[in-house]
Amino acid sequence: MAASLRILGVSAFYHDSAAALIEDGRIVAAAQEERFTRKKHDAGFPTQAIEYCLAKAGCRLSEVDHIAFYDKPFLKFERLLETYLAFVPRGFRSFAMAMPVWLGEKLFQKDGLIRSLKAIDPDCDPMSRLLFTEHHLSHAASAFYPSPFARAAVLTIDGVGEWATTTAGYGEGKSLRIDREIRFPHSLGLLYSAFTYYCGFKVNSGEYKLMGLAPYGAPRYADLIRDHLIDIKPDGSFRLDLSYFDYCTGLTMTNARFDQLFGGPPRAPEGPVEQRHMDIAASVQVVTEEAMIALARHVTAETGCRDLVLAGGVALNCVANGRLLRDGVVDRLWVQPAAGDAGGALGAALAAHHLHLEHDRPVPSGGADAMAGAYLGPEYTTAETERRLTAVGAIFETIDNEPSLIARTAKALSEGRGVGWMQGRMEFGPRALGNRSILGDPRDPATQKNLNLKIKYRESFRPFAPAVRRDKLAEWFALDSDSPYMLLVAPVAEHRLTPAAADEPAGFERLKIVRSAIPAVTHVDGSARVQTVHPETNPRFHALLERFEVETGCPVLVNTSFNIRGEPIVCTPEDAFRCFMGCELDVLVVGDCWLEKSAQDPALKTDYRGEFDLD
Repeated sequence: MAASLRILGVSAFYHDSAAALIEDGRIVAAAQEERFTRKKHDAGFPTQAIEYCLAKAGCRLSEVDHIAFYDKPFLKFERLLETYLAFVPRGFRSFAMAMPVWLGEKLFQKDGLIRSLKAIDPDCDPMSRLLFTEHHLSHAASAFYPSPFARAAVLTIDGVGEWATTTAGYGEGKSLRIDREIRFPHSLGLLYSAFTYYCGFKVNSGEYKLMGLAPYGAPRYADLIRDHLIDIKPDGSFRLDLSYFDYCTGLTMTNARFDQLFGGPPRAPEGPVEQRHMDIAASVQVVTEEAMIALARHVTAETGCRDLVLAGGVALNCVANGRLLRDGVVDRLWVQPAAGDAGGALGAALAAHHLHLEHDRPVPSGGADAMAGAYLGPEYTTAETERRLTAVGAIFETIDNEPSLIARTAKALSEGRGVGWMQGRMEFGPRALGNRSILGDPRDPATQKNLNLKIKYRESFRPFAPAVRRDKLAEWFALDSDSPYMLLVAPVAEHRLTPAAADEPAGFERLKIVRSAIPAVTHVDGSARVQTVHPETNPRFHALLERFEVETGCPVLVNTSFNIRGEPIVCTPEDAFRCFMGCELDVLVVGDCWLEKSAQDPALKTDYRGEFDLD
């Protein structure tokens, strides 16, 4: 029997470093480095993620056939130099800060990669196995090859790769081509990040806050953005007026001219959020959706294919994704769950397999994708979980009867208790999908506020997602599509909504209004970021939803990531216990192990929020 062809994909050195390993084109393992180092968006070389992937595959690095890196560092360096030269003499301070880093580390990244890989396995010869894939081709490969479509139009949209910020193309069989691109400095991702910065949130991590803030406002500034900042053509191509931005040469995203246009300086981080910020968020969200719709219409028309796949950081804008489907722009949509740079590791490996080595792609069947529900990270046996929990002083009981464990968890949730739920393999990508989750009762209007302020320790306006059994989707949401990765926003079903008040208040006062039968997951505009749960990919979580419906008549649960603000999602049983003891969760279920907060040693309670930078 022939040995398996193994390819390791690596992304690193910008943000969200990750590793992924495929065997004969099948995805075996993938994980972000942050989950192991506990440093959110860790950009360092993903040593621990690589070691996990190798362990899962049961091989050494020297037994891997190819190692694919997700972008081409020399092209990035070229872009940096050309940008500074184009804006001379502006930006000298930024240039002086960037050059030592590039000359000392990034320009010679290949040498650094080889050293880091040999540190994992001295017997490995990385020089003969190392491949480099362009950044947006990595994104495109991560979107098309694991998708459930035999052929698809392809869009990738992010801040910037080497030069490209947006690409459009087509995939069929093993072939994948990029037909057109938009180049830096014209970037939809950087436009959205500029407004993220202006509204006081952290670039590269706070964009989803801006998206969550948008429904509280009205798009009063949309025309201002269209008239001054971005010119969107009917084919989706666009240009930015760079005189309002400082990201090319400066140390901030926007400048004084931008401030003047929007009536004041950027909001201070953690400062008060005013109605103006809500309206600005709503405005840039609308314009972003318009650009994505124009791009999608053009690429589907050009390729003659109305099935679309998406990747790149902007593809995590689930509001825009929902609109693409709702407005009939595409027939079917699939978004890579690790759409950002972490997914580039997987895309690089798949591009190496199908494009460089020219191996065929299996024809998708039955509507299933190749991501295995994105459950591609580490898992722990009951014996290992018991050993680890005992070592950290946890008091627990093991319930080795699954129906009993499920029934007890559903009962706790129906009583309004917050549950930390750690099961099976950790998710790949930014979303917890029922294996590293905090769960709650969506029927209780207090759940959203309590989860935000007492458990997640984050802003009160942040919305939560509903996890719903796929077979019950149409009864609760106006969505006729799988959404296993929590990347589509859809309206709550009309018959589940409560009548709107005639005199609705403004701003965050709107949070107090009960809008539906599941208020904890219904955003202020009556929408929800839906996760459909399927028995084929997560039978235990699906069984919990079934049992919760028996208890309550509701097949929906609040599902949010198992972490506190600024912390990466938990990976190990120890991570889960520490987070459990550092917040106001009532119950922790790790595999078959059941933990009650009231039974734990009070001395083990911690307040470790100060260990993490705010996101």
